[in-house]
Amino acid sequence: MSKTRLYVIRHGKTMFNTIGRAQGWSDTPLTEVGERGIHELGIGLREAGLDFKLARSSDSGRTIQTMGIILEELGLTGQIPYTFDKRIREWCFGSFDGGYDGELFMGVMPRVFNIEHVHQLSYAELAEGLVEVDTAGWAENWEKLSGRIWEGFSAIAEELEAAGGGNALVVSHSMTIGTFAYLVDENITKNPNVDNGSVTVLEYENGRFSIQALGNLSYRQVGAAILDRENQE
Repeated sequence: MSKTRLYVIRHGKTMFNTIGRAQGWSDTPLTEVGERGIHELGIGLREAGLDFKLARSSDSGRTIQTMGIILEELGLTGQIPYTFDKRIREWCFGSFDGGYDGELFMGVMPRVFNIEHVHQLSYAELAEGLVEVDTAGWAENWEKLSGRIWEGFSAIAEELEAAGGGNALVVSHSMTIGTFAYLVDENITKNPNVDNGSVTVLEYENGRFSIQALGNLSYRQVGAAILDRENQE
């Protein structure tokens, strides 16, 4: 049986990413720059000669758009099973969803916890803080949030393993990917740098995950170089 690996990708850069708005369950499409970045990624994955058996994304428009571009570049559109899983959505920022990042992460949260920077908080503290300040009652507590993220990624790995292993393409979100990495390995730096179009690789064996790469941008870099050469010809 082949090794079971998840290639977990953060969606391409969106309108809200570009103007610094909190984008949890709210959603905006990829910008032109964001689309190019994912074309770069798809080309890089193709050049690496990786074979993928299934595809999964959250049910957010930005991850669906991202997956569509990747599958197109890999020539896999309609060729491998692809479904959505809301368990691997981004965190919900409640009443602050769609607001400016600075208001929530550099204003409200530091005041609530009497700290200088939100990065001083653990994921669990941040989740519980969001529940406290969310006036809409939509934010998830740590138990619910971490539970659905773990279940979502585990379900993909278990399905793939049951089918004989191999590689899965998964498109998710920065804080969700960071949270999952932390759940796999608590030594992972809080809020790791998971850029748009980066690839985090997780191996699954005997019911356990191990992180093989975190926020890897090399596939995008390979694809960018190829696109640049093509544009110069």
